Amino acid sequence: MSLGVQVAKADEMDKWFRDFKQTASPTQLYAFLWALPKGGDLHNHLSGAGYSEWWYDIATDQTRNGGYQYYTKVKINQCLGYGANEYGAGRQLLLFKTIQASTYRGLTRCQQQEYKKMEALSEDEKQGFLNSIRLDKDYEGRNEFFEAHWSRLNELPANPHVIAYILLKNMQAFGNEGLQYLETQVGVRGKLKADGSRYTPEEALAILTTMLDSEEAQATGVTVKFQYTVLRFAPSAEDDLRWVYGFIDRHRDSYVGINFAGREDNDKGYPLRFLPVLRELRNQYPAIPLAIHAGEVDEPNRHVRDTLLLGAQRIGHGLNTITDPDTLLLMRHGPYLIEINLISNHLLEYTEDYSNHPFGEYLRTDIPVALSTDDRGMWDSTMTDEYYIAVNEFNLSWQELISLGENSLKHSFLPETDKQQALATYRQRLAEFTRAIINNHTDMATDMPAKRQFICRYQPDLCHQG
Repeated sequence: MSLGVQVAKADEMDKWFRDFKQTASPTQLYAFLWALPKGGDLHNHLSGAGYSEWWYDIATDQTRNGGYQYYTKVKINQCLGYGANEYGAGRQLLLFKTIQASTYRGLTRCQQQEYKKMEALSEDEKQGFLNSIRLDKDYEGRNEFFEAHWSRLNELPANPHVIAYILLKNMQAFGNEGLQYLETQVGVRGKLKADGSRYTPEEALAILTTMLDSEEAQATGVTVKFQYTVLRFAPSAEDDLRWVYGFIDRHRDSYVGINFAGREDNDKGYPLRFLPVLRELRNQYPAIPLAIHAGEVDEPNRHVRDTLLLGAQRIGHGLNTITDPDTLLLMRHGPYLIEINLISNHLLEYTEDYSNHPFGEYLRTDIPVALSTDDRGMWDSTMTDEYYIAVNEFNLSWQELISLGENSLKHSFLPETDKQQALATYRQRLAEFTRAIINNHTDMATDMPAKRQFICRYQPDLCHQG
């Protein structure tokens, strides 16, 4: 197709989309965005990306979870002798903490009576478990998320067979809504066998890569690469980073980058803590890309600038970059990208309202941005939900909309040849979609209950419009 024809098609689609937004019902807009080809999800925590139902399904299916039996806590007995030996102070009072059979066998009789086999839960108990690992109440926010959700999952993510299943389910779900690339954060240290002993990191990684090579995974059409995450405020974070560098260097076919995660309001994880060790490691290893959480905090600070000084190519969240004019200027026109997580930032109370989010300012001052899902299982959301909010709240033009997918692939950590192929595939899919829209040949039907569930939650006043 000649450049002139491409420009004409782009202009025609821009007008079509402008008119469509003015007349479409909520479900029509959602259906369009569901069908829209999407690039990549660059900010995805795999252990936070599993829907509650997926966790329950794999926990109770020993034919797929490696033969593990799981128990979850359904009552509090106030047993004598509770303390730091069981998961740390205070965590003994948390319902729906999940453990595997090898751990259960090590509990006292009193403690065992607090737990139930996952498959033996009553309907009310099962619903309680499902609700316990997603933010489904107005009064729940970041403390519930950071302090309780992960503690409840507990030993489920320590099983690499379980994580491989969560990975497959994500690939299938993302493939259904048109995503072509997933760059997810997943670790392989400390994984537990059914008897409580540990897998080597290589054994755990092999279980994940076997899943990626399976027919089920290949059928999704989604390409997956991994990032390794370092918990930024851990006392051992520097040594952890040294280990991660060496591991990724040995497994560059699977791992493409490193991330630092953890609450930024814990000052022990301040960015410049890691500058000396990163300089040490860059003298020892070929370059490993960095995509680091920064600016996911309430107060103005210079964490984003300091994170760029660490060598980060991408900033996760970047909310408070808006408070640092010098860094804003530095980020205009690239080469750095901000990974935008609209739903996460709202549910964790970093933005009071979507209209307060700086996404529009970044987008329209030429700071590269892409939408991502963060811990989507705990929000019970999809990439299409992120797109729907972006279009609805920020009145995106067609060119702005498709730039999000383009940016996600341009700023991915794929090897250059693979990146160019991914971009070519995305542009081809988008061209076919655009032609079908203009020629009125696109079937945008999607699962109506799923669409209505999100629209009614996000726009209850418009729910009746269909």
